[in-house]
Amino acid sequence: MNKTTVKVIFPAPEPGRPTWPFVDYDIAGRSKQVIEMLQKSLPQIDFSADIYTDAEQASKALKSEQGKFDGYLVYLTSMWTGVQEYVAENFHPVIIADELYSGSGGLLKVNSLIREKNLPVVTVASSDFQDIIDAVRLFDVMNKMRHSTIAVVADGDTWGARKEIIKKTNEIFGTQVVRIDSEKIKALYEQVDSSEANSWKDKWIKDAEKVVEPDEDEILKSARMYLALRAAMQETHADAITVDCLGLYYANRLVAYPCLGFFQLNNDGQIGVCEADIDSTLTQMLMQYLTGRPGYVSDPVIDTATDQIIYAHCVATNRVFGPDGMANPYIIRSHAEDRKGASVQSLLPVGKIVTTAKVCTVSKSFIVHSALTVANIDDDKACRTKLAAEVDAERVLENYNYHKGHWHRVTVYGDCRKDLINLARLYGLDIIEEDR
Repeated sequence: MNKTTVKVIFPAPEPGRPTWPFVDYDIAGRSKQVIEMLQKSLPQIDFSADIYTDAEQASKALKSEQGKFDGYLVYLTSMWTGVQEYVAENFHPVIIADELYSGSGGLLKVNSLIREKNLPVVTVASSDFQDIIDAVRLFDVMNKMRHSTIAVVADGDTWGARKEIIKKTNEIFGTQVVRIDSEKIKALYEQVDSSEANSWKDKWIKDAEKVVEPDEDEILKSARMYLALRAAMQETHADAITVDCLGLYYANRLVAYPCLGFFQLNNDGQIGVCEADIDSTLTQMLMQYLTGRPGYVSDPVIDTATDQIIYAHCVATNRVFGPDGMANPYIIRSHAEDRKGASVQSLLPVGKIVTTAKVCTVSKSFIVHSALTVANIDDDKACRTKLAAEVDAERVLENYNYHKGHWHRVTVYGDCRKDLINLARLYGLDIIEEDR
């Protein structure tokens, strides 16, 4: 993958002009300090810097470099140059950050312009330099998305992998989508090494708290399916895979559910998502590139009596803090709706803040809410994993937009709401905060 490149722009007044922070402030010296701090904190990004005194100077320089950078940071070391307004209106993606008492009036002015024109620009007004680092890191997430591929296993168009969704995926995120049909997965399934499949079957059974419905033969089928999906990802150079699991299994085109395979992919730092749902896959990719943690796709259930939202699905990781994080217990169950195959009931950590979100490519929207995990619900109805979390249930019910985000939502452990909202802004998405 190409290394992320960022242009850092420092606006400066003409020499001798009195303005904030003060006349003849050493902007050249300060720019070197800022670049050193950025490089130290973000070694995965290449930075280059320039100082511009007005919009015309910025225009000549930046137009000659068009397409060279993955993002632009305007670090406000001065006010009233017109540089930040020019960059905000003509380049993408852009972050504009204030050095307090240097460019503060300029930030307020350009921020008003951004809001009035709905520009895809993030502004940072903070004395904590870490807030600037966190914002700039988003350029690296966006670069990863541009160089990523999603493999979709489906026979023809499905609701979550329609042609318009695939088209929008590339237009908005630059992410490629490759299609794989069920016959290809069947062929890869038949080619799986039996000893390797048996090893995965034995490992899953050994590591599980218990096995309830499936027998060893069914779990072995799941292991073979996992290895087939992994091979499909390798062949297509895919960074994520999503499967029309319900449609293909119900039509007898899949020998086994991919639930345990997704469980293992997500545990290992890769991305496996249910139901050929590209929007959920994109959401999980954003979360993983941002936090290093896997997402949990679910069908949420709202309970206003307890002020809870219950995230329910038959696929869940048991390493919510990443491949090197703690593992929580899990149970191997049958798939809930048809009581066939093998799936996972993960007993996820409670007492933790989670961020739940969903990209909708067709409507160019981004949905988000936050919650505190409180319980794992053990109820025989519906999907196997049911993570309950405290939220303003009435508010979420009022704001829940099925048509923009479908039923699915994607949950990641940790409070990354601000970063995800900033990413959505940089992509020009309409932001819907369900709990506010």
